[in-house]
Amino acid sequence: MKKRVSKRYKKLIEEPKILKPFIIDEAIEKVKKNCTTKFDESIDASLQLNLKQKKEEFNLRTVVNLPNGNGKKIRVAVLCEDTKVDEAKKAGAELYESESLINDITAGKMNFDKLISTPSMMSKMGKLGKILGPKGLMPNPKLGTVTNDVAKAIKALKSGQVEIRNDKDGNLGVSIGKKSFTDNKIKENFNILLQTIIKEKPNTIKGEFILSAYLTSSMGISCKLKLGK
Repeated sequence: MKKRVSKRYKKLIEEPKILKPFIIDEAIEKVKKNCTTKFDESIDASLQLNLKQKKEEFNLRTVVNLPNGNGKKIRVAVLCEDTKVDEAKKAGAELYESESLINDITAGKMNFDKLISTPSMMSKMGKLGKILGPKGLMPNPKLGTVTNDVAKAIKALKSGQVEIRNDKDGNLGVSIGKKSFTDNKIKENFNILLQTIIKEKPNTIKGEFILSAYLTSSMGISCKLKLGK
């Protein structure tokens, strides 16, 4: 059967393939130029990290606070004591329960993107690890999602804090904005992402930590980025 190809796609693949890397300003301009869909496409950064040594293999998992957010609405659930429910509600959480939230998760009902837990509720999370873990939703003290300061954690997630982690091949991808963002806002977010990753470089890793980086959009072309000087 002959595949139907849209006019938009045909036009994109007619663009000349330029292999040279671009500085971030040029890449943003080119990627946004090719955001030709009717919706507000995401602008994404993809990086390959040097995480392998002869005898050891490292993994990066942390959070980055994008100064301009990434344009995505985050639904936050808070597993907390009754005394914390009002705080979670006022801070903007969509869900804020204890037993009923646990029952929903057990039943596979997870109408949230991020889950925060107070330390005292973590003892009830053991049975949920097999459900939340594979989806990357398990609260983690290192990522700021296990805390008594519920309001601060909610505010951070709502204002642009995103989790970053590499896959088994050392690749890492994160959305850093939308087509509707100004070029400067996308650039600021990208620079903060780079700074955060570089700070996480293990002392035992020799040579460049970020091997390559690309900028792309949801439905557009990809541009290789020139890193460093």
